[in-house]
Amino acid sequence: MAERSFVAEVEKLRLPAGEVFRGEGILAVTKALLESGVAYIAGYQGAPISHLMDVLADAQDILAEYGIRFENSASEATAAATLSASVNYPLRGAVTFKATVGTNVASDALANLSSGGVTGGALVIVGEDYGEGSSIMQERSHAFAMKSQIWLLDPRPNLPGIVQAVKDGFELSEASHTPVMLQVRIRSCHLHGQFIASDNRAPAFSVRDALENPVRDVGRIVLPPASFVHEKEKIEERWPAAVRFIQERGLNEFFSEGAADVGIALQGGLYNTVIRALQRLGLADVYGESKIPLYVMNVAYPLVDDEFERFCQGRKALLVVEEGQPDFIEQNVASIMLRRHLDIRLHGKDVLPMAGEYTTAAVCAGLRAFLEQYGWALPKPAGEPPRPPAVEAAAAARAPAPEAAGTAEDRGEDVLPPLSETVHPRPPGLCTGCPERPIFSAIRLVERELGAHHISADIGCQLFSILPPFDLGNTTMGYGLGGASASALNVAPGGEPANRRAISIMGDGGFWHNGLTSGVANAVFNQSDNLTIIVDNNYTAATGGQDVLSTHNTVNPTRSTGHEIEDAVRGVGVKWVRTIRRTYDTRAMTAALREALTTLSKGPKVLIAQSECMLNRQRREKPLRRKAVAEGRRVVRERFGVDPDTCTGDHSCIRLSGCPSLTIRDNPDPLRQEPITAVEDTCVGCGHCGEVAHAAVLCPSFYKASIIDNPTGWDTWKHRMRGAIIARLQRGLARRRDRYAF
Repeated sequence: MAERSFVAEVEKLRLPAGEVFRGEGILAVTKALLESGVAYIAGYQGAPISHLMDVLADAQDILAEYGIRFENSASEATAAATLSASVNYPLRGAVTFKATVGTNVASDALANLSSGGVTGGALVIVGEDYGEGSSIMQERSHAFAMKSQIWLLDPRPNLPGIVQAVKDGFELSEASHTPVMLQVRIRSCHLHGQFIASDNRAPAFSVRDALENPVRDVGRIVLPPASFVHEKEKIEERWPAAVRFIQERGLNEFFSEGAADVGIALQGGLYNTVIRALQRLGLADVYGESKIPLYVMNVAYPLVDDEFERFCQGRKALLVVEEGQPDFIEQNVASIMLRRHLDIRLHGKDVLPMAGEYTTAAVCAGLRAFLEQYGWALPKPAGEPPRPPAVEAAAAARAPAPEAAGTAEDRGEDVLPPLSETVHPRPPGLCTGCPERPIFSAIRLVERELGAHHISADIGCQLFSILPPFDLGNTTMGYGLGGASASALNVAPGGEPANRRAISIMGDGGFWHNGLTSGVANAVFNQSDNLTIIVDNNYTAATGGQDVLSTHNTVNPTRSTGHEIEDAVRGVGVKWVRTIRRTYDTRAMTAALREALTTLSKGPKVLIAQSECMLNRQRREKPLRRKAVAEGRRVVRERFGVDPDTCTGDHSCIRLSGCPSLTIRDNPDPLRQEPITAVEDTCVGCGHCGEVAHAAVLCPSFYKASIIDNPTGWDTWKHRMRGAIIARLQRGLARRRDRYAF
């Protein structure tokens, strides 16, 4: 069950030529694939590209009409290896995954694919989420493109440009016999716009054609001596062919080329940000007309030397706007200038941040620092971050007097403080009712008895356990590598056994991605004595709730699910395995953890903690519940509450749970000042807060209430009787209080 359904939106994919397609960036990419005659598509989900996999899954009928093969790959490496179908056959194929973690996993397959080269167009669609919106290490896909010499497209963030980039990517790949990487940034994936559609078309050469007409070319296989020839081909044939195609098709764009004696060269994906910054500086209008010449590199790799020489002619200075580090493009540009003997000053990371997301404010500051060095008088926009002292001094030496430029305050305008000063940070956390929360509460409870343990975390929702209130986890090394990252923390054979075992955690998505082999099987092979906790919540929940092999409650005719993790674990040789079917049972969780950490049994221990992702469960059940209520049927839902007269204000329930539905309120008792715990209406009735409170022997203040829609006569009578009895008891209590008041 994916995060959302695109069944309604995918009907737009049928639009014929001449119609206006309106929608989100991901839908536009899908439509472009259909218009390009793609033969097969594969990939692995991951923000911001997860929706592409979900759209394709919902568009199976349309794909089938054109004979297009689609599958959810087991990993990014699987997806990249799928492109080998384009090595020997004129098949257009596309794969997609999240960068840079996706390219990390897929790098071996991509390197082999690029070495041998391709016959059909091979397109890798990478969801680039560098910057504050990212959930991964701050690296760039650019390095992988350079390493393996895969051409990298970074189109301007608008739907016509993105659609054209998909089509150009296939043609560039075929013209240069090289795979092409299309980088779509997080804002490109989710922006909305429109473009004129073309007809969808079936692949000119299909997967069936390839199967019925097999081709074998030893020269395309990466094996000596062919592998040495491949490197020669890259330099002498493929690269020049790519450069010719880029120039002839005009993939890179020039704007306002003769407007000034300075210029800006920028990555295509940063075009909207740069234009917005120029607008704030009064150097561009709302239609994008710039007073500064722009060279937009929709192809970020390879660079075209002739185009740079053309753009630099007659200019005093060039600013390269390149997000992230290292400054690959800037170094390349410096090399071009040196070889071509261009008399022009180069700027980039000297005025712009070396690392971090290039927001409008950051780019504004860099543009102003650059332009003021060459006599431009510009106001400083409100909220602009401070510049390095050396840049500030250089700008001050060349800039006009401050009164000539004027500031927003001088003009009597309102000056807003930077967002960093007004918006509080919001760290990520687990959802209300998340079944993983009880697991970490149980670990904390067990550690009270047995002491702290080394915990190797994994990518996924469970990684949020490193933050308060749990504060668990020492390392995380990659998706599905939770078990592997604890492999060194095992006492050498023959030595004295350690007093404590290391704990590693991974989700079911990471387990099926590569955790079964790199974590569990590796532990068996090397006779580890540590504990691995596998969180089985039915889906790859962190990427949007897509199905996995162990998904239980989804029947999809195109996939085989329902395969138990316990069977797989026992299949590779694990002897000590326990499965907890309901993670909300805190007592059972703590007992299983205690046994796993203290048992004298040798060999790896695996604890499988099962409960369905609450977010996906609510997505499935809420529409059914609303429908039942609308139809007049009796519906019962549960939620928890806290008795204000019993709560002592200890708040240990919050410290051990951290559920977003738990909050604090003023104490109704005038003799007590501590605020009490309260449960908000967002409660989904999982019961964890009450369970953990009682498991920790904290307090009896939690209660469970049943809320009934469309109650029966029997329900109404019981409610009235309870109310009458409670009211009578409360009156008696009030009389006793009054009797002893004085």
